Amino acid sequence: MADATHKRRTFRKFTYRGVDLEQLLDVSSEDFMQMVTCRARRKFKRGLKRKPMGLIKKLRIAKQNTPELEKPACVKTHLRSMIIVPEMIGSIVGVYNGKQFTQVEIKPDMVGYYLGEFSITYKPVRHGRPGMGATHSSRFIPLK
Repeated sequence: MADATHKRRTFRKFTYRGVDLEQLLDVSSEDFMQMVTCRARRKFKRGLKRKPMGLIKKLRIAKQNTPELEKPACVKTHLRSMIIVPEMIGSIVGVYNGKQFTQVEIKPDMVGYYLGEFSITYKPVRHGRPGMGATHSSRFIPLK
């Protein structure tokens, strides 16, 4: 009896500043420029240089060469200051963090953020663990 009255679960529909995902993918670059923050707007107004355009071109090629229902190949980049645009959604980008490339799958929620925000450049500190030079008593704790 409970199964018959069970409601279907509804998922939250993604919108970016009031524009849903299907419309966001079709929006022109000038209209998208008006939706982003002032810092990103200034960057777009000054023009996308050769390297960011090259990254977008490589992402397009990787998406085109992908079979149906599979993820595209990873495209490696050092461009941590690249702003994520709707065209990049669904791509996989290897973002350099100073040591290695962190694979980041671009999701709709990431639009408008920088690529570098998803690739941490430091190893978080783990406080309170005994180790080399912590205290005198830590000399007797084996390191490995």
